[in-house]
Amino acid sequence: MGLVQAAKGAIGGVLADQWKDFFTVPDGLPATAALFAAVPRGTNAGRGSNTSASSNIISNGSKIVVPEGYGLLLFQDGAITGFVAEPGGYEWRSDDPNSQSIFAGDGLVSTFIKQSWERFKFGGQPGAQQAAFFVSLKELPDNRFGTQSEIYWDDGFLNTQVGAVTRGSFTLKIVDPILFVKNFVPASYLRPGQVFDFTDLDNAAASQLFNEVVGSLAPAFSLYTNDPAKGNRITKLQQDSIGFAQSLSAAVEQAYHWQSDRGLAIVKTAIVSIEYDANTRELLKTVQRTDALSGARGNSNLQASVAQGIQAAGENGGAAGLVGVGMASGMFGVGGMQQPVAPAADDPVAKLKKAKEMLDLGLITQADYDALKAKALGL
Repeated sequence: MGLVQAAKGAIGGVLADQWKDFFTVPDGLPATAALFAAVPRGTNAGRGSNTSASSNIISNGSKIVVPEGYGLLLFQDGAITGFVAEPGGYEWRSDDPNSQSIFAGDGLVSTFIKQSWERFKFGGQPGAQQAAFFVSLKELPDNRFGTQSEIYWDDGFLNTQVGAVTRGSFTLKIVDPILFVKNFVPASYLRPGQVFDFTDLDNAAASQLFNEVVGSLAPAFSLYTNDPAKGNRITKLQQDSIGFAQSLSAAVEQAYHWQSDRGLAIVKTAIVSIEYDANTRELLKTVQRTDALSGARGNSNLQASVAQGIQAAGENGGAAGLVGVGMASGMFGVGGMQQPVAPAADDPVAKLKKAKEMLDLGLITQADYDALKAKALGL
């Protein structure tokens, strides 16, 4: 009886597997889906239903549509046999006897006899496994990272070790789909109905990636802040999503070989928050004060202070007061600003010359200059 049932199943399976199928992307996929099986469209407006075909056999002549942004991986008995990266419609052709179809011109008698005999030997089931999987070639978003405690790194700008708690997200891209599937995707995801999603909390492989990113954050911060091309400024991290992504990707590659071993790369990052520890916050305050009092800004601050002193001196002591302010300001060298030197007391030309220099530097107004000029000339 078992022999009869096996033969019956073999013949029935052969008949069902003659139909051509139409494969495409399954419905309802999340934007973060990375790898999933192509699914046949069994019905179309109530027509074309074929519910008896084997789930692991693709008939010759079947059509597979590859959408934009996806690649197609072909499997035969667990091995990758082909890859398509261009969108479009493709026809399945295989030399495996189980894929032969009378509708694809493979012959009537030979097709039935060969397939029935092969399936008879396997108890009525096809002795082969064929599959088509779509792999995303897009940037895959919403891959999050975060630290529960401070991480520390050597900062090139502050010239010391700094620490912070940080969180954010990054986008991933599968740059080598074959390497990705062979070396990283667990076998449990290489079957129909399964979706490999990097954001799935139950995906142990994705959780491993999360841990490796967190472990690479400190080296990534160090690479970024010690890179002269990026200005060595810690404060630019949250403004430079691509620049920091390059540093993070380099740190991950150096430690875990994502691209060379797994075919994965980090494309962009978004740092949501950085909470520096107390020592780092004090250092940043000091840097801010130093920045405010250096360069052109420091020169402007000093000029404003001198101008206020000139105004006060003019109200109290006239030109003599101005001379005192000029001597006092000459003691400082902030910003390389040239300070006036006190003119000779009885030399009106020297007085006017210095007053003109002060006017050109913006230390006094035109009205102040006119007043000094009138006084020096005895008008």
